[in-house]
Amino acid sequence: MSYKSITLIIFVSSYIGIMLFARKKTYFAGIGAILVLLLIAVVNADSPGDVFSFITKSINWNVLGIFLGTLLIAEAFIDSGVPALIAYFLVSRAKTTGMAILAICIMTSFLSMFIENVATVLIVAPIALAITDNQDISPVPFLIGLAVCSNLQGTATLIGDPPSMILAGYMRMNFNQFFILNGKPGIFFAVQVGALISILILWLFYKKYRKPFTPVERPEVRSLLPSIIIGVMIVLLAFSSLVDPDFSYFGGVICMLLGIVCEVWVALKGHYSFRELFRKLDFDTLLFLASIFILVGSIKEAGIINDLAGLILGFVGGNKFLVYTAIVWFSVFLSAFIDNVPYITVMIPVTSIIAQRLGLSPYLFIFGLLIGSCLGGNITHVGASANVVAVSILKRRGYHIGLKEFGKIGLPFTLGATAGAYFFIWFLWG
Repeated sequence: MSYKSITLIIFVSSYIGIMLFARKKTYFAGIGAILVLLLIAVVNADSPGDVFSFITKSINWNVLGIFLGTLLIAEAFIDSGVPALIAYFLVSRAKTTGMAILAICIMTSFLSMFIENVATVLIVAPIALAITDNQDISPVPFLIGLAVCSNLQGTATLIGDPPSMILAGYMRMNFNQFFILNGKPGIFFAVQVGALISILILWLFYKKYRKPFTPVERPEVRSLLPSIIIGVMIVLLAFSSLVDPDFSYFGGVICMLLGIVCEVWVALKGHYSFRELFRKLDFDTLLFLASIFILVGSIKEAGIINDLAGLILGFVGGNKFLVYTAIVWFSVFLSAFIDNVPYITVMIPVTSIIAQRLGLSPYLFIFGLLIGSCLGGNITHVGASANVVAVSILKRRGYHIGLKEFGKIGLPFTLGATAGAYFFIWFLWG
């Protein structure tokens, strides 16, 4: 059996495990990565250093640094009490319960531009639950709204969500290029067009909750330091292209250093011990990302990425609009049921090759891929990590949410947001 065939078998087997056993996805990705490295070691037995070289080349350390650093900052930001205060000022101006929760959803969208989606849900869920408990109404439609809003805006910036970080790493895009790229509005503005439509859809859902809103107690702010650090991080990332134009190290280093500062602050304040902080870190997702980088690196090195690009072109043809449409909506469908991190990590180089073979700029297909794969997860309760967290919170309160309940909000929200971004990208980049 050839090296390419064995590599493909390992990759497909790992991918099937990730899809079927979402809670154990890190195990399947990790085992696949180890098998790939053993295969490389056997094939290159005379050159032991090839395995180490492959690891360093395949894993995007800058992306991992940004991911872990922003998680550390988010943990301190939650502990500072500032998000709760922002939410208090937003909801205190709402006249009805429905509009109070809509205000929280808009806040969730904003926060998720700069903080990883799961962390954002963990920040705002207690606030939403306090409101629903106070008003004696079901929290189900509101926590679903929070989850889908966090997934939407997490796509808008480099630091909002792992797929955006992966895209930036592969395309060497800096923080500013998510806003303006080659003189045109970037992916940020495409997401905002979708956001306007999706917020309107949520308003239609929530306007029936007309019960007068009773403001909750004003929360206490412990410190402004984490908020200041977030501002410093954004400014430094905005100027990172001056130091690191290839997006190879600066973003990860900055986020990690600022994250460490935040965690030291939390520990010194006595809110957590260093051991408790260590346990709070999402090492599971970090190992998952690293393993996916290795798995995708293996099929890229074996030439399978090129083969896949050829198959897609052979099936769809060379029509630019049809290729773009297929990428967006097929990604929406797949991401409703599978983890978007391995999918987008595979498909970014595939779509780049397709664009190259058609003689086009890659950004039309790349942006379409990001929109489709990130927003598609909002259709189902298992399509994104933030959804799983929101459903888990509801389950602990006795609400068991399935595909039908989640889809009542998730499906129209996704179709509206994706359609808006889909047309915006086509008219500007098509």
